[in-house]
Amino acid sequence: MFDTDNAKNTMTQTDIKFSAKNVQVFYGENHAIKDVNVELEDKTVTAFIGPSGCGKSTFLRCLNRMNDTIDICKVKGDILLDGEDIYDKRVDPVQLRAKVGMVFQKPNPFPKSIYDNVAYGPRIHGLARSKAELDEIVEKSLRGAAIWNEVKDRLDAPGTGLSGGQQQRLCIARAIATKPEVLLMDEPCSALDPIATAQVEELIDDLRKDFSVVIVTHSMQQAARVSQKTAFFHLGNLVEFGETPQIFTNPEDERTESYITGRIG
Repeated sequence: MFDTDNAKNTMTQTDIKFSAKNVQVFYGENHAIKDVNVELEDKTVTAFIGPSGCGKSTFLRCLNRMNDTIDICKVKGDILLDGEDIYDKRVDPVQLRAKVGMVFQKPNPFPKSIYDNVAYGPRIHGLARSKAELDEIVEKSLRGAAIWNEVKDRLDAPGTGLSGGQQQRLCIARAIATKPEVLLMDEPCSALDPIATAQVEELIDDLRKDFSVVIVTHSMQQAARVSQKTAFFHLGNLVEFGETPQIFTNPEDERTESYITGRIG
């Protein structure tokens, strides 16, 4: 008999944004990522957690080919974005990074005005045909990053003059200005104070309405607050992946439980 409940719960291919199969990453002789298989959903916040050096940031960087910039790094296996192989030789990494934006651990605004920080990507990718269109993209991106009201009267001021939390939200605005489909965040709050962290976390929750968000975090509390799915990495292995409440309250693997309870890490 056909199980209609299971049919409803079966995820359609369109719900999967990234599909990684048998992914291996080597830094020279060092086998940094071992046999990772995972599917990341659209319009979902997925948190990567695990001890320092476990491979979570390395795997994150595979998703927009940032590891291409490291000479000794070699990526093997398949990573599909909307069913397309992002490591295909015909894929332009610059275009891929417009589609898969990234926000780094330390806020890194360009030494330009607030306006030009956000306008940079749309300009180089030809997303605006006029100054009016560019103005609209800049405003929409700053609003999307929840910083418009704080900077709208000083768009010509340098981005580097903002506070740490504002700089990080400016970098998020810059990342979403190219209209990406995925936003990667590598410990985006680790350099921020608690108030700025709360603002960015609230923003992440808003962003998932429009993007697939993948966040690397050392804070299990943050992962629990902002994510719907959590992946636990340990020694280069993806140990466990599932719904965030289940990972934190009823993990299946002893290593996950040991990390969450503080016995390892």
